[in-house]
Amino acid sequence: MNEFSLQDIISIGETVDLECKAAQGRDGNGEVPGSFWETYSAMANTDGGEVYLGIEEKPAGVFNVLEIKDIGKVKKSLWDTLHGKNKVNRNILSDANIQVILVNGKQVIRITVPRARRQDRPVHLGPNPFGNTYLRRHEGDYKADDETIRRMIAESVEDSRDDRVLDDFGIEDLEKETIAAYRNRFSAVKPENPWLALSAEEFLNKIGAFGKDRATGKSGLRVAGLLMFGRFDTIKEVFPNYMVDYQERSEARAEVRWIDRVVPDGTWSGNLYDFFQKTYRKLTTDLKIPFQLREGVRSDDTPIHEAVREALTNTLIHADYTGRVSILVVKRPDMFGFRNPGLMRVSVEQAILGGLSDCRNRRIQDMFRYVGLGDHAGSGIPKIYRNWKEQHWRLPLLREDPTHEQTLLELRMISLLPEESVKMLDDLFGERFRKLPELERIILITSATEEMVNHDRIKEIASDHPKDISAALAYLVHEKMLIKQGETRASFYRLPRKLSIAPSSLFQDSLVPNSQDLPANSQDLPANSQDLKAKLSEILNSLGLQKIPGKMSNNNMRDLILRLCDNSYISLHDLSKLLDRDQTFIQQYYISKMLSESLLELKYTNNKNHPDQAYRKKQA
Repeated sequence: MNEFSLQDIISIGETVDLECKAAQGRDGNGEVPGSFWETYSAMANTDGGEVYLGIEEKPAGVFNVLEIKDIGKVKKSLWDTLHGKNKVNRNILSDANIQVILVNGKQVIRITVPRARRQDRPVHLGPNPFGNTYLRRHEGDYKADDETIRRMIAESVEDSRDDRVLDDFGIEDLEKETIAAYRNRFSAVKPENPWLALSAEEFLNKIGAFGKDRATGKSGLRVAGLLMFGRFDTIKEVFPNYMVDYQERSEARAEVRWIDRVVPDGTWSGNLYDFFQKTYRKLTTDLKIPFQLREGVRSDDTPIHEAVREALTNTLIHADYTGRVSILVVKRPDMFGFRNPGLMRVSVEQAILGGLSDCRNRRIQDMFRYVGLGDHAGSGIPKIYRNWKEQHWRLPLLREDPTHEQTLLELRMISLLPEESVKMLDDLFGERFRKLPELERIILITSATEEMVNHDRIKEIASDHPKDISAALAYLVHEKMLIKQGETRASFYRLPRKLSIAPSSLFQDSLVPNSQDLPANSQDLPANSQDLKAKLSEILNSLGLQKIPGKMSNNNMRDLILRLCDNSYISLHDLSKLLDRDQTFIQQYYISKMLSESLLELKYTNNKNHPDQAYRKKQA
């Protein structure tokens, strides 16, 4: 039996999503708590995680080992429920996922919940997924809305989301000029291909833009053909939220207004192929091209060109065009950024490792591949990472934003050890910085360069063991060289706020806010909010807390909001700063629900979107 200390468990929480449950039962011998199944569903539908039965977390961030005395009874209850169909619809656990371990000498059950395969989602409670499907957020387990569940169901049954044959759409809905441009490139890449002799419609059929649904016998234009070659207005008929957007910004700050932009504006088609052509030219216009020969001919293609091309192609072929977020591509002096609607079909770790592909739009992927754009399945992201590493730049940052169902990729053209960051840290900490081991210096430099870091980001950059990374982060916090926010996997680390020289996050002003960008602390509230800070301090003191914990139960957060809003109106902006939470997160998971339950009331009842809108506890 493996043995761990409680500190080992807490450290594990920085690398995986972790939940601890007392699980004592009425007799004190142990039972599977009802809340476990919501967590099981949520972790399976998100990124997986670990649940420890027999460890209590109360209050948030404070752990206590209680022990499970009747291990056999609890394990049998787990397996009986998993193999039945009344409580949960699907068992994704094996024997290896349920282990008995010793923590501080006491028996505890560790349940490792894997990320469910796309084909197995949604994992839900009871027979009906609607209202019974949960998602994991850093605050806990939340019910998925019906739109999200419908997308999960569609993702589970449709291997390729762009394969569907459309009713009442045909070649007249496509742009002739786009098709001609595509065929010209196809001819240049494959000059001997017999498809070049075919008519336009036959050619489109060969590349997959048109086809036949064998189940229904219906033939016609596929979704892939419409997205790739269609007119903007016809694409919008099928995908109302469709939008492609390229922005060039002159400075390394998100709030800087664009100086060049490509969006569908009536002057061009607005389809994917034309967007790729226009955007790729603008992305690579200023890239330096060293003189190099390939088979005696000068080549203008560099590893940077290749990485940017792969990133742009990946953004388009993996996007969920039923989502609410736009395709967004940003060029700044310090980086390139790519955003697409939809979460990844494989984990971030697997995508970086490569070798396994689950493309959302396989027909579109084929069309790009036919003209030499996009690499073999499962090799695109590794190639981007490899090419960027060859430049000795910071490794790309690939991440998901589950709250808004979007995927983000940042390619920073910044040295792994930028002189500016090193000098700033040397000036700030002096001999203390110079004497640090390499891992600790890398952590500080990354924090200075990227605004903030977490355990996962350092794991991408450094080859050290996860336990050593946890120890290094803890040491830097103890030495007051880093500030920690949040607990377990929600933890982020940053330099003292006024000392960071990092450029702002690329997607800070995206069309949908990025929930993974930590909000500012309450100290950044405007000066006229001193009373609010004093009120918050008084409430926290009454709860035996010194600050807002990284994790709070849903009920505790609701109670805190009500107490803050008692007898005074508070804006969403101020609530965000006070609670150290993203505005969209607070609005979606708390304010909207509490308004509907008549727990809160609006300051401006006739205009819900009033720029000065604020909220107060409902008056009796």
